[in-house]
Amino acid sequence: MAIDIGGTKIAGALVQPDGTMTATTRRPTPRGVDAEGVMAAVAEVVADLSGSPLWSSAVRCGIGSAGPVDTSRGTVSPVNIGAWRDFPVQERIAAELAARGAELPTVLAGDGVAMTAAEHWLGAARGYANALCMVVSTGVGGGLILNNQLHPGPTGNAGHIGHISVAFDGEPCVCGGRGCVESIASGTAIARWAREQGWTPSAGSGPGGSGGPDGADGPGTARDATAAGVAAAAAQGDPIALAAFDRAGRALAAAIAASATLVETDIAVLGGGVAAAGDTLFGPIRTHLAQYATLSFVQELQVVPATLGTHAGLIGAAAAATMLLPPSASSEPSSAPAPTA
Repeated sequence: MAIDIGGTKIAGALVQPDGTMTATTRRPTPRGVDAEGVMAAVAEVVADLSGSPLWSSAVRCGIGSAGPVDTSRGTVSPVNIGAWRDFPVQERIAAELAARGAELPTVLAGDGVAMTAAEHWLGAARGYANALCMVVSTGVGGGLILNNQLHPGPTGNAGHIGHISVAFDGEPCVCGGRGCVESIASGTAIARWAREQGWTPSAGSGPGGSGGPDGADGPGTARDATAAGVAAAAAQGDPIALAAFDRAGRALAAAIAASATLVETDIAVLGGGVAAAGDTLFGPIRTHLAQYATLSFVQELQVVPATLGTHAGLIGAAAAATMLLPPSASSEPSSAPAPTA
């Protein structure tokens, strides 16, 4: 059983051992309500899932959520869900499941960790024993696979690469640090920097990704005063737009190289809206990576796009549950493989 909680939607699915999703359902994340109002939408998703004939076959539940998260306490304080602060989401979902006859072990994972589990199970990191996976959107998050194991850390925040400092004298970050990757390479930061340098949206249009680089839906055009518009302008050769993505790519390359040097990862997988800009972002990352990943054991480090897209949240919640929760001898299907390559 997988639950995916974000700022715009709350989704659920029953996920088969091969990653096939059934009984998928979703609700918009409520706005202008209190904590219980948001939880009511989660309860509706659980109720939908309980109507599936496969409900009684579920053996565990994974919950992926926007952060910050504290998995040691099962709480979340998502920046994009203002009504939830230190909300005990894991306990509350477990109670909802039990009320519908499914007393399952549950586990909470941040969205970057869930995406990492998904890409290692079925996506671009499959087959790699050591991987860094990143979500680059309105924020920058991530997760780690070390020795084929998901490594969330004590509170579920290991691999949070967005708040590694890559600019010693950089501008203050919302986290309280200075020169963080997120303050340079997020979709919001890319658009802000380009506008500060004098870039303005034009009447032209250009190619964009499925989902704009700042997390918005739909392809970007050079009319957009967002990172999607900056990406489209860069594709048309606008020098400020190209410089904005080169700056973001350099920040990401420095952080990726630092992480790989620290724990010897073999591959970095990038998803999220900014990564949808394609070579506009990946070109600068790969160019600058050669300047930072210089030691022999990181010189072959690969940087590739994520492959699971919008499915990563639910698949990742299920994968995290399988990787982080111990198997149950009484309920585990004998044919269920562990979601590791």
